[in-house]
Amino acid sequence: MSKKEKDVVVEKPVQVKKEIEVKKPQAPKWEIKDRRYFLQDNKSPLTYTIPSKHTRKHALLYFDEKNGKQRELRYATNHDSPFVDEQSGEATLGHIIFKDGVLAVPKEKQNLQKLLSLYHPLRKNLYTEFDAVEEATDELEVLNMQVTALNLAREIGIDMAEAILRVEIGSRVNGMSSKELRRDLLIYARSNPYVFIELVKDENVQLRNVAIRATELGIIKLSQDQRSFTWGSNGRKLMTVPFDENPYSAMAAFFKTDEGVEIYRSIDKKL
Repeated sequence: MSKKEKDVVVEKPVQVKKEIEVKKPQAPKWEIKDRRYFLQDNKSPLTYTIPSKHTRKHALLYFDEKNGKQRELRYATNHDSPFVDEQSGEATLGHIIFKDGVLAVPKEKQNLQKLLSLYHPLRKNLYTEFDAVEEATDELEVLNMQVTALNLAREIGIDMAEAILRVEIGSRVNGMSSKELRRDLLIYARSNPYVFIELVKDENVQLRNVAIRATELGIIKLSQDQRSFTWGSNGRKLMTVPFDENPYSAMAAFFKTDEGVEIYRSIDKKL
C-alpha cells in the first residue's frame, strides 16, 4: 500500500436523527348549517323553555379546561359569542323555546347554535342535536333487529308462538286460530323486536304458558289466595307459591325441579 493511500481517511457520513412530529388530534371542524334539536325521551309538549342565562336557580356555566375557569353563558341576540365575558355593551336577551319537542335554529344564529351544541349544561341530558349519520346508524340497527326477530318468528313452533303472545295479549290467544297466531306473532316481532328476541330466549315463557293453559282447562287448580297449586282431579297439593311471586312464574320454576319434571310431563300429556 502506497503512502498516499495510507494518508487517505474515509469519514463515515454522520446520520442526523429526524425529530418525529406528533400531530395532536384536531377538534371537529364547526360546520355552518341549519340545526335541529329534540327533547329526549320523545317528549313533545306544546312549548318548553330552557334557561338562556345564568341565575341562582339555573346555573348556566361552562368549564373552560384551557383556562381552568367557569365561564358564564348567556344567549344575547345582539352578540356573536354565548360567553358573557366576550360580550360588551348592552345585551338583548333571547328565549330558548322548544315547540312540540323541537327547536329549529337557522345557520344565521351561530351564537345560539354554539350555545346549544357545545356549551349548554342540559345538552345530551334534556335535549339532543339531530345527527343524520347517528340517526341512520340507529335506524339500521333497528332494521337488523326486526329482520332477526321476523326470522325467529317464522321458525318457532305454534306452542311457543302462543306462549309469547300470551305475555302480550293474555287469554285472548285461546280463541285464535293458528294463522291468526302466526300473523300476530309476526306483527309483534316487527313492532317490538328487542322484547320479542328476549322472550324467545326466556325458557320460562313456554313453561308459564303450560301452567296457565293447564289451569284454564282445570288440569291443575290455583287457590283463591293464589298461594298454592293442586291437582284438579283429586285436590292433591302440588306446590306452594313463594310469597310475593307471580304464581305462574313460580310454577314454571317448579317444573324445572326433579319433582316438577314428572308433573310437567303428566300435564303436557293431558294438554
